[in-house]
Amino acid sequence: MSLPPSLTQHMVRRPHRIALLQHIAEQGSITRAAKSAGLSYKAAWDAIDELNNLAQKPLVERSVGGRGGGGAKLSNEGERVLRLYQRLQALQTQLLETPEASDDLALLGRLMLRTSARNQLHGEVESITPFGRNDMIRLIMAGDLRIDVQVTRDSSQRLGLEKGVHVFALIKASWLTMMPAGHAVTTGHNCLSGNIEAVLEGEDGPSEVKIGLSGGQILCAMAEPDHLNALNLKQGSEVDVHFAPSSVLIGTPL
Repeated sequence: MSLPPSLTQHMVRRPHRIALLQHIAEQGSITRAAKSAGLSYKAAWDAIDELNNLAQKPLVERSVGGRGGGGAKLSNEGERVLRLYQRLQALQTQLLETPEASDDLALLGRLMLRTSARNQLHGEVESITPFGRNDMIRLIMAGDLRIDVQVTRDSSQRLGLEKGVHVFALIKASWLTMMPAGHAVTTGHNCLSGNIEAVLEGEDGPSEVKIGLSGGQILCAMAEPDHLNALNLKQGSEVDVHFAPSSVLIGTPL
């Protein structure tokens, strides 16, 4: 199975994050891997969550009681991606032997997608349904998860969306609403179920909540501590994440 274009582009765009896989393979510990890669513990897990979300299968698996704490190891898919990254590194070394290589690589870097959205998921277009002047795009993601995305007809045509096309689904953390599992969903809204894996309290603002989905993806949401307390949502809680189809942005690989 080939790697999704989203992950392949990420390998070119953010090599230091892919290199984290090498450190995990060598150290067998997320704590030591983060230190070796020059990252904070949180930054390392954020990078792993992003990589797992973009891949068709998780690249890094949590393990219990790893050396140095915070155990993690590469999955079979992660080992395969690491081998590909190492081959790309060798190819890059060959490319840099030409005088124009640095300028060309800089141009490619400017052309690659960058986004401020905390949630960047990889999906495939399953269906397109006309919806007035818009199109309702149904995406299927890892774990057989599905979400609906509303875009204008012009955007749908400009992006060349059709069944089978691979896309990025971009969702800002502040666009997600968390409710206790089983809570009624607003008609027409998406609902993804998962478990709260961590709640990172902000100093003077909302808390960052990480939610593990059944497909292995991690969603990041923002919520005020009072809101979480009122709903009794904390680490380990089952939670439903609601968001409108219009709150999802779609990107396609170049």
